[in-house]
Amino acid sequence: METLFIGRNTIFLSDVSSTNSYALSMLNNVNVAEGTIIHANHQTQGKGQRGLQWSALQGLNLTFSVILKPSFLPLTKLFYLYQISALACFDSLTELINNSHIDIKIKWPNDILIDKRKIAGILIENNLLNNQINWSVIGIGINVNQLLFDTSPNAASLKMLTGQDYDLKFILTRIAFHLEKYYLALKQEKYDFIKTNYLNSFLGLNTYLNFEINNQIKAFLVKGISDKGLLLLEDKNGDEIELDVKEVKWHY
Repeated sequence: METLFIGRNTIFLSDVSSTNSYALSMLNNVNVAEGTIIHANHQTQGKGQRGLQWSALQGLNLTFSVILKPSFLPLTKLFYLYQISALACFDSLTELINNSHIDIKIKWPNDILIDKRKIAGILIENNLLNNQINWSVIGIGINVNQLLFDTSPNAASLKMLTGQDYDLKFILTRIAFHLEKYYLALKQEKYDFIKTNYLNSFLGLNTYLNFEINNQIKAFLVKGISDKGLLLLEDKNGDEIELDVKEVKWHY
């Protein structure tokens, strides 16, 4: 690993229900070094957003969790963990593909889309102590060499899009490198730097897209994110609204 601490301690598991669950169990029982990575060859019950399951075939995809201890981060800035995690994946995938004909975007808050198909997802679980972040577990799943996704019609993999096979461990090292880069920037309170990079990769920024809110589909101008890290949209009357992830569904 070309890093100072992220990935220096890596635990590889052949089979596990969920790398996030394994990391949470470790944190509750032993003192785990910051930057520890739990990397699984196969997850049987991988976690996704909104309580959904992240499905990945054995040995074909990258599924891992990173343990961080961002006690320096104010609770009001907690959403920056989502931004730096998404950016680490975005930068790594951009390096891997390096093709101007392929469009890579971050779909708020932290899905990675290539040509509007989901290639990666991130789930972060936090533990608070005395109104302070005690630790965070960042779970990342990337579709790499899998070719069929029966239960997820919008899913895609790197191999599906490029026809190439990819080395999972190499991708892991690049994500660890970029995650550490942004994590150290976060520690130095470089919020504008992180937010600017995040918005540069933001799906639909400054364009109208359809969103489903309260079971109604309506077009909104994508303005980015609010100071609270919420999705910021503007209707055709110029009125802005802020929405949490559970309050809105994208149609793109």
